[in-house]
Amino acid sequence: MYLTTEIKKDIFKKHGKTETNTGTSEGQIALFSHRITHLTAHLQTNKKDFGTQKALINLVSKRRRLLDYLKKNDIARYRAIVKTLDLRK
Repeated sequence: MYLTTEIKKDIFKKHGKTETNTGTSEGQIALFSHRITHLTAHLQTNKKDFGTQKALINLVSKRRRLLDYLKKNDIARYRAIVKTLDLRK
């Protein structure tokens, strides 16, 4: 499996406050970004997997909503996460 508990802990330790604090917006955005890159790579080889395509669209919209929330409430944290994850609007 591509997303083990060790990978999740590493993502939350790197982008969240601690590895057990999974509720931060930064940690969730980083986790969604990891899942989006995995699904994108999967869809490049399996072009007709429409279930995965729908899941990818849902993940992108969830990440977008979290980024909009972070931008509205704390612009410094928004800029930091966009810079570290190398995202663009």
